[in-house]
Amino acid sequence: MGNSDWTDRIVGARMKVDQEFSEQVQASEFSSQEWGMIMTAVELEIENPETPEEARVVANTESVPQVMPALDDVRDQMGAMGGAPGGSSGGSGGGGIIDSILGVFGMGGDGGGDAKRIEAAETLAQEYAERLQSHLESQGQWETACNAAARASE
Repeated sequence: MGNSDWTDRIVGARMKVDQEFSEQVQASEFSSQEWGMIMTAVELEIENPETPEEARVVANTESVPQVMPALDDVRDQMGAMGGAPGGSSGGSGGGGIIDSILGVFGMGGDGGGDAKRIEAAETLAQEYAERLQSHLESQGQWETACNAAARASE
């Protein structure tokens, strides 16, 4: 909760990094809309903010599995809009809420695929965190962000 203070201070940096990072997103398996949903579930945190030389931005991705069912919905809708064969009723079997709940725990229909997508999302989120940190360092904003994060965690 308190960690958002430091992210509020770097909104401009985030916007710049978002623009630069769109190339990585395009090269990934996620659409920009899906990436946006993933990032709503990611919390950026600074570890060891008291010591800027050792501190680093990390992506807390604990909540990412919870947005995967919503990502599937987006894919289904895009498929339906694109007139993909079978529309949204395609291979998902339409198990509804039970499948969604099982999916959160990595069980159910295509658990293997979901686990791979969660891992891909987590990896991409960490790459984003590292890019954000190097941007802050290059702009001379790193210590300010670390100080704000250290104060927030007191």
